[in-house]
Amino acid sequence: MHQARTDVVTSPQGSPANDLLRMRAVVQRTGLGRSTIYRLMASKQFPLPVRLGSRAVGWRRADLDRWTESLPTVAH
Repeated sequence: MHQARTDVVTSPQGSPANDLLRMRAVVQRTGLGRSTIYRLMASKQFPLPVRLGSRAVGWRRADLDRWTESLPTVAH
């Protein structure tokens, strides 16, 4: 029997800043595709995930927030 997958793994401390986001939530949050995320990770331009299990990873919400804040803003 396997456990149901969730897109957000809440930390034991219960703080949203410590939440771990699974790939689906990262894609929705960033607007990037899976392959783009992995390409940016390979070039050290995107936060690295945390290993959750033998076949599961998650990204720290705080790392993604810092990454988003570091992006250049575009003036229209």
